[in-house]
Amino acid sequence: MSDELRPAWSSAFTAGALRELTASGPIGEITREWAWGGSTGKGVRVAVVDSGIEADHRAVGDSVKGGVAVVLDGRTKTGVRFVTEEPFDTAGHGTACAGIIHALAPDAELYSVRVLGRDMTGRAIQFANGLRWAIANGMHVANLSLSTSKRDYYALFHEIADEAYFKNVVLVSAVNNMPAPSYPSLYAAVLSVAANESQDPYEFQYNPSPPVEFGAPGIDVRVAWNQHSTITATGNSFAAPHIAGIVALIRSKHPELTPFQIKTVLYATAANARRTG
Repeated sequence: MSDELRPAWSSAFTAGALRELTASGPIGEITREWAWGGSTGKGVRVAVVDSGIEADHRAVGDSVKGGVAVVLDGRTKTGVRFVTEEPFDTAGHGTACAGIIHALAPDAELYSVRVLGRDMTGRAIQFANGLRWAIANGMHVANLSLSTSKRDYYALFHEIADEAYFKNVVLVSAVNNMPAPSYPSLYAAVLSVAANESQDPYEFQYNPSPPVEFGAPGIDVRVAWNQHSTITATGNSFAAPHIAGIVALIRSKHPELTPFQIKTVLYATAANARRTG
């Protein structure tokens, strides 16, 4: 993976105003115990839009409940077709993300939405339609450890992100590993995530200087990979599923919360904002 994009954390803000905001009032009452204590992710469906998932990898247990591939097809109106398949991973990347989510939310149901090939490339139109599939098929959370930097697709992904937001689907997107704009991570309707150096899977930070909003473990983390293997990897790709897993825990315990409210809960429980408890 390329060097991670490091957001500019504001120590003055986190030491002062951020803690003051979470010290009292309704936000101050939100603790990790309230947010996800005792939750296992049961009842939550998570789409991993990626290179697929190796469904029999020990790191995902029996959590993978279905799979679909988004295949280019110039004969269709959308330019793609959906192929239901037994989930498999062309590269290992999707399995890594799925394993992180499963470790945090072991009872969440994972769905493989394969839009990338063996060389970890795919067309933006496949990615977009993979997102549309997740929205249309009742997913509660979608992990997006991929992006496009092509400005031509800005409006399309913005439309899809808004559709997900208003249909109560939480999109968790890794920001570009390189210091360049990427979509859909830049949209306010999306939870954007970059890597930090923490090794605690529950340890994440809020960034008071968006568009990158959260930092989570993604540097030298041990992840699942193809052919039942594991590797040590670095990148924003592996930070996003940490947040997706925690979102699955929150959604399981508090299914009534909207994406906006879940973002507020994450803000209140971030390591640089939360009270003890």
